[in-house]
Amino acid sequence: MSSGLQYGFRHGYWNVIGLQLALVVQIGVVVAGVGAVLATSAWAFEVIKWFGVGYLVYLGWLQWHATPANLDDEVEHARDTRRESPARLVLKGFLVNMSNPKAIVFILAVLPQFLNTEVALPLQYGVMLITMVAVDLVVMVIYTGLAAKVLRYLQSPRQQRLLNRSFAVMFVGAASLLSTVHRAG
Repeated sequence: MSSGLQYGFRHGYWNVIGLQLALVVQIGVVVAGVGAVLATSAWAFEVIKWFGVGYLVYLGWLQWHATPANLDDEVEHARDTRRESPARLVLKGFLVNMSNPKAIVFILAVLPQFLNTEVALPLQYGVMLITMVAVDLVVMVIYTGLAAKVLRYLQSPRQQRLLNRSFAVMFVGAASLLSTVHRAG
């Protein structure tokens, strides 16, 4: 969102490419250790599932209580910011996502819920990787476009609070859905 606000949609979207490259690395890290544990332990599955539920509820709570931003300062800063090269924006996105331990925790909490331990895991992980990157690219199109066009019009704290609380409800809804998932097999 920050890149969309600072550089506009077309230029800011390079940042998203870096985020996706980091997502691929993060999924690889999770895949390297989680598959073997989940294939053999119903208990580990339940622990990871309920950790994921708790984490999503926590994110919802944070979003519900988020303080509205002063967008006037960000827009003013954006006017003063020089254009950065696409390569630099890709690198920035990659470093932001790779240095975010919450991303790995989120992937660890959510990804294993959708594994069928009776089917070959590498194919499932590949499908999940492609799906997560594709969905995240679409979501980031929305975020970047929102920041580049619409977010500038959400000036009032009331409007921002409503948006934050809408996202909070979505996080808690996702947690509710995750709580109903059962281990395959």
